[in-house]
Amino acid sequence: MPDHETESSMKRGELARLTGCNIETIRYYEKIGMLPDPPRTSAGYRVYSRDHVTRLHFIMRARELGFAMEDIRGLLGLGDRAAPTCAEVKARTDRHLADVRTKIADLKRIEAVLAATAAKCSGAEVPECPVLDAIGS
Repeated sequence: MPDHETESSMKRGELARLTGCNIETIRYYEKIGMLPDPPRTSAGYRVYSRDHVTRLHFIMRARELGFAMEDIRGLLGLGDRAAPTCAEVKARTDRHLADVRTKIADLKRIEAVLAATAAKCSGAEVPECPVLDAIGS
């Protein structure tokens, strides 16, 4: 590959700026095989393509949605190097959705306890505090 850049090639810093992903995170994704190794110029610089941008956006969006790295790996078909079927993707998504719903239910319980506890607190400048009493009990 020549040393000059083409329209669709970029260095790691440019990939980071374009996607909003930290350079160290990009290195990590390469290390664990989530991002394919980019080709290098004759000078040894890594050259990333639009495919890298697309894949990195996919990984980042899946992380934003709370998918674990192994689930993302499966969604990308990296485990067995085969594209997942829609049924496999749905099964992973349904499992993740169940986990998210469990977390939401837990957060709602926490919210109710905190709201009830905070309602008992006068907020006055006194040493007694119902919030601390509730946490400590």
